Amino acid sequence: MGLTVAVQMDPIQNIRIAGDTTFALLLEAQRRGHSLLYYAPDRLSMQGRRVTARVERLTVQDVEGAHFTLTPPERIDLAEADVVLMRQDPPFDMAYITATHMLERIHPETLVVNDPFEVRNAPEKLFVLNFPELMPPTLISRDKAEIEAFRLEHGTVAMKPLHGHGGAAVFKVTEKDPNFGSMFDLFATTFREAWVVQRYLDRVTEGDKRIILVDGVAMGAVNRVPAANDIRSNMVRGGAASASELTEREREICATIGPELARRGLILVGIDVIDGHLTEINVTSPTGIRAIQRLGGPDLSVAVWDAIEARIAVRKGV
Repeated sequence: MGLTVAVQMDPIQNIRIAGDTTFALLLEAQRRGHSLLYYAPDRLSMQGRRVTARVERLTVQDVEGAHFTLTPPERIDLAEADVVLMRQDPPFDMAYITATHMLERIHPETLVVNDPFEVRNAPEKLFVLNFPELMPPTLISRDKAEIEAFRLEHGTVAMKPLHGHGGAAVFKVTEKDPNFGSMFDLFATTFREAWVVQRYLDRVTEGDKRIILVDGVAMGAVNRVPAANDIRSNMVRGGAASASELTEREREICATIGPELARRGLILVGIDVIDGHLTEINVTSPTGIRAIQRLGGPDLSVAVWDAIEARIAVRKGV
């Protein structure tokens, strides 16, 4: 089944292919004989009911520094594509939200992965609050009195922007931290939305596990251990990745949230688990596939494309 696949992503020339999940998805799509179209989010347009993009036909190869070739741009109606991969990185800002509204116009006749309506309504650090029994105590607020009361109750906390990503601006704040006032002022000036304040999990030093779910089923995991003198385990922040199996508790977490992910049409999801506590459900542009494969695990891009092709087959009555 040869499909036309459009990918909406950040500049392809800037990606680090060794760890890029979008690139893994493109390699597998090409291996299956699908045609690839590439465009950046600012090339997306809508006029009346038509959603168009100026795309470039894309060929990829797993060679660092020579990983892609593009043809000259052409304007296409995205309704003519079979699949759109919405894979640009956050921030989850109004530009991102606008893109979900535009792509929602063509979904599901053109399958958008992940479902743009559900992506818009499941921001990582808010959607996870649907499962408070799986989480550490968590407060979403920008009210200083509320945050101070939460710190008094729970002691040391992690504080981060609600719509941040990649470990940016994540701080450990101790119960009597003299920097809290200045940090509050900094956050209040920098971020307009509420912030996430979460009971600090000391065992983050042993790792922050990224688990990949495809169609609501756990498929693989990688453990990310923070670098010395850092609380952030994100690999882009120096975290070290190691192969990992799921614990019984982690399987319980996946079994609890999996049916809801599948119901929402969230085909590719990455969750973060620290010491048996669910901390985030990543639905915008989850990563981890290449790290899992590099450490001896399966190539989960295969499972993702199996799930996509199964949906297309149902829609086409194949």
